[in-house]
Amino acid sequence: MQPDFYTKIERLIMNYFELINKCLTELNYKNVNVFSELIKNEHTKIKNILNTLNAEICLSENWPFLIKKVETLLPRCQGTLENPADGRIFALKIDGKTYKYIPDFECFFTNSQSPETYSTINNTILLPQFEKDKIVEIHYYSKDCVKSADGNFKTYLEYTDDETVIPMPYAEPLLVYGSCMRLKGNPQHIRFNFWLSMYNSALANLRAHCIPSVDYIPEIKMDRGR
Repeated sequence: MQPDFYTKIERLIMNYFELINKCLTELNYKNVNVFSELIKNEHTKIKNILNTLNAEICLSENWPFLIKKVETLLPRCQGTLENPADGRIFALKIDGKTYKYIPDFECFFTNSQSPETYSTINNTILLPQFEKDKIVEIHYYSKDCVKSADGNFKTYLEYTDDETVIPMPYAEPLLVYGSCMRLKGNPQHIRFNFWLSMYNSALANLRAHCIPSVDYIPEIKMDRGR
């Protein structure tokens, strides 16, 4: 399914292989010519860190570039459906009305829930029972933070042409400088403060770019890495 972006962001993303080579350059390591040459211990560490960092950034906030929508059928007289959303639900609608999430899922088993509410248990969505079939519209933040060359979305960077869903120009400094910081892990490293500054600047700019309203002020946290 194609992503349903609420904010269209033009992206020109460096692919996985290019990000790795950029990290190697920044660390004064030798670049490689093809993906199959990434066999050294340092190469493996960089690949793992890139994946971990990419996922952490994407799951850390409610980014608009992760928003997707899916519709599913709720059959008549049925109050449960398998959750089709591969991520965190933030809005569920039926007949144009937004239903409120409640954590008390047990009330749905006794049909004593408040009107226009829903709950979840495991991977099941609990809803009121209707006399007619209903289309349930689910808006959610996807946990898929990678796009493959064929346009499919997935969780991890694996192949040469895989790309992060983090938009440019923020993806490169976030992933490259963030990965270099984590790999070295030493604030005394000669380039650590530069990497930290570039990473924090890119994160602040990404947050500012994704502000949904002039009335919303994001909270920026500066740290020295892990």
